[in-house]
Amino acid sequence: MSGKSTRNEKGCSPHFQMDLLSGDGCGENGGSPHSPHSPHSSHHIRVSRRARRLSVRVYPDARVEVVVPPRARPREVEHFLREHRVWIEDKRASALRTRPPPEAFPPASIALMGETWRVHISGGQGRLRITEIPAGEGGLLRVSGPQTDAALRAALRTWLMRAARTRLTPRVEALASAVGVRFSRVSIRRQRSRWGSCSVRGTISLNACLLFQRPEVVDYLIVHELMHVQHMNHSKRFWQAVEKHCPEWRALDRELLQGWRNVPRWLFADRAES
Repeated sequence: MSGKSTRNEKGCSPHFQMDLLSGDGCGENGGSPHSPHSPHSSHHIRVSRRARRLSVRVYPDARVEVVVPPRARPREVEHFLREHRVWIEDKRASALRTRPPPEAFPPASIALMGETWRVHISGGQGRLRITEIPAGEGGLLRVSGPQTDAALRAALRTWLMRAARTRLTPRVEALASAVGVRFSRVSIRRQRSRWGSCSVRGTISLNACLLFQRPEVVDYLIVHELMHVQHMNHSKRFWQAVEKHCPEWRALDRELLQGWRNVPRWLFADRAES
């Protein structure tokens, strides 16, 4: 929602999602890294079995990802990058201007949907563990055991996924009951490129990063996906259904467009920031 892909969107499967980036109606799944820093050091090149053509995406952190079909030749990739060089440079420059400053790690606290959890590093022996000690709207996250930054990032991500399941799943159930929609199940993921989705089988998939948004924004996203159970498109009837249950959806949608700014960088970073 805050960038875009140059890919032609024809041929997308009937699977709708709201993206952290703009315009993408059918995300890439699967695939494996392929020459991640070649031929351009700032470009991550990924092979996707589902890709039918070359596409490029600039993420909010200024990372550039090029998705290529399995049989694409290096010269095709080079030509594609040259052809879109100006667009890529413009988008990267824009992302770099608005990218938040480096964050300290470990964080002193983590804010989740109105809750504030203070992070306390207690050290000690044994395996690395994170223990919740609730107190009011939030509490203390006690980190015990020997730890490195990499291990702590992994542990915090695991904790966040658990927190997302316990907070988001009941919210989907409550809102589904309120709007009179039946869904199949809830799936929680940690993704860079979409906030949520609804499959043709009624599975509501939500990004754990939603925990860093205001509760009203989260509810809007959930209602949006629940309406896709009945309308697997973005037709006029779909938006009428959304507005019936969420009259303020336009303002909330605009807020969600910038929602990635609320997501801490450690959630995806592999190393300390400089």
